[in-house]
Amino acid sequence: MTYCLGIKVKEGLVAIADTRITSGTDTTVKKKVFTVQKDKYSLFIMTSGLRSVRDKAITYFRELVEHEEHDKLYKAVNAFGEQVKRVADEDKESLLKANFKFDLNTIIGGQLKDDDEHKLFHLYPEGNWVELGQGAPFIIIGNSGHGKPILNRTITEDSSMRQALKAGFLSFDSTRVSSNNVDFPIDVLLYKKDSFSLVEQRYEKKDLESISALWEEELKSALNLIPEEWMDKSFNKL
Repeated sequence: MTYCLGIKVKEGLVAIADTRITSGTDTTVKKKVFTVQKDKYSLFIMTSGLRSVRDKAITYFRELVEHEEHDKLYKAVNAFGEQVKRVADEDKESLLKANFKFDLNTIIGGQLKDDDEHKLFHLYPEGNWVELGQGAPFIIIGNSGHGKPILNRTITEDSSMRQALKAGFLSFDSTRVSSNNVDFPIDVLLYKKDSFSLVEQRYEKKDLESISALWEEELKSALNLIPEEWMDKSFNKL
């Protein structure tokens, strides 16, 4: 399983991707983020699904962007979607025969030269997409169930990038402690609006275990502060 998160706030974009790859009983660490950084052209791609599908689609897309310029991010998203459909045409039948479902969900974010602002898209395995915006400032692909609550409660488009990264890490950490197929290291990407510059940083468990421990203690303290009078109706019947 995978944990990939993209957050769009007014200030910019924040993205987090874990690196754990599980195949049967084997576990390895592989990067799940692909970036393109050229003049007035900054984008990142994160994927969840079959690794073979991902690698093939990324390879095709890498060759494409070496020779073709896109002026808006949605055009690059369309181009990657075409590569996903190309891989489906080539491999879907053989994957089904091997009892594998063709599966690749993708988060694509960034800003190209004619975009009026930074953009964030969710691309589906069929090659269609939705753009994230007001009312939907984040998207998780992969193991999404455990990490959404804190983001739903804390992140809006007016949040700062620092606040988004803080909440994003706690969302990942909630997923990590609830699932054995999501884990460190994590790759973090930051993009500030109109900067046309991506910042990428990898964090190991040792880098953030003190933050994880602090969050656990804060949760316990907050639980102890919740009033209990409302429970009397139930406990008085014992």
